[in-house]
Amino acid sequence: MDQSANRNFGQWKILVISPDQEMQAQLQPLFEEFLPFSNVIALPDYPTRAVLSEVLAEQGTNLCFVDSFTSRDWALALLNDLSMLDARMPLVALHEGNDPDFILRTLRVGATEILIRPATADQFTAVMERIRSLTRGRAGELGRILTVMPAKGACGATTIACNVAPQLAKSGGKRVLLCDLDPLTGTVSFQLKLKSAYSFLDAISRAPGLDADIWNGMITSTRGIDVLLAPEKPVHGAEELRDVDTMIEFARANYDLLVLDAGGPYGQWNLGLARQCDELLLVTTNELPSLQAAQRALAYFDRNRVDRSKIRVIVNRYNKDIGLSREVIEAALHCEVLHLLPSDYDSVQRALVEGKLLSPAGDLGRGFRQLTARLLGKPVEEPKPKQSGLGGLFASLLRR
Repeated sequence: MDQSANRNFGQWKILVISPDQEMQAQLQPLFEEFLPFSNVIALPDYPTRAVLSEVLAEQGTNLCFVDSFTSRDWALALLNDLSMLDARMPLVALHEGNDPDFILRTLRVGATEILIRPATADQFTAVMERIRSLTRGRAGELGRILTVMPAKGACGATTIACNVAPQLAKSGGKRVLLCDLDPLTGTVSFQLKLKSAYSFLDAISRAPGLDADIWNGMITSTRGIDVLLAPEKPVHGAEELRDVDTMIEFARANYDLLVLDAGGPYGQWNLGLARQCDELLLVTTNELPSLQAAQRALAYFDRNRVDRSKIRVIVNRYNKDIGLSREVIEAALHCEVLHLLPSDYDSVQRALVEGKLLSPAGDLGRGFRQLTARLLGKPVEEPKPKQSGLGGLFASLLRR
């Protein structure tokens, strides 16, 4: 049997970051032998985060090798940035010697695997075997992430997240996590009338050692779903938070669906949530200021290379007699509207006061069921046309 065929690990889009030309020269024959036809981009200097983000987006990189010995401080910062920009991408830290303490530090900031110089064929294939197993497991087992994000404040995004998450669990028979990731104004606890001594900050701080027992102590279960709340007090400096990706990856391995309630489109924290999710539900209303905010949000996502194909626009509090029509909204945003949710201010306020979900019998409750069906790829329940008494009489006579 041809042993080289068994050691062909397929095609990858590889990024090598190393100021050490000798290290790059050592890797090249390994790429040619074990990763044939892969596209390899080499950066001879440690890039800034902005440059790194641009390179990843343009090249579609899905495997990265980082020189961790030329400059240790740069390497640690770079590994952390890479894990924040794409938590699913395997990161191989290249080390010059067997320094256990420093190797552990690179693993803690985001490295997936370690390759020690000189990089031998046996060492390289062992690393690639583990990476291949990891990526296969992720593709088949990780849960789907839906991020609900308002184009501007007071669009009702949290109300949608709080009502759709239980519907997803009920309609799909799946395990669902609702996670309030708005560090400044998270209101899921208020809407669902929940209290907890723990928040997503605690989950992030414990991320490297998370297990089922720790996790179950942090979440609250209600209405058939698990909920991870935001802190009671605003968290300033969210951009500096670490290991949110590790927390989310842990949750994805334990839930079928994750509904992330985000505070808005802007800043690195929210961009990270937008990039990491499978579908981004951008919530707006059919009022002109809200539509303009949605245009700006979409333009911001485009500039920061958030994939347009996963953005779904939801128009909340829609009233066809007041505000802009669906056709005008779609023309202005240059994309289709996934769903219209009717305006029902009184029912929403009553549900908030009582701490209950919207009544399934009302128009808005029906709208949430329809939205849930769309998200699950199921047939959408269409409302039955109302008949007058005379119309009903004629219909009954015709059926005889």
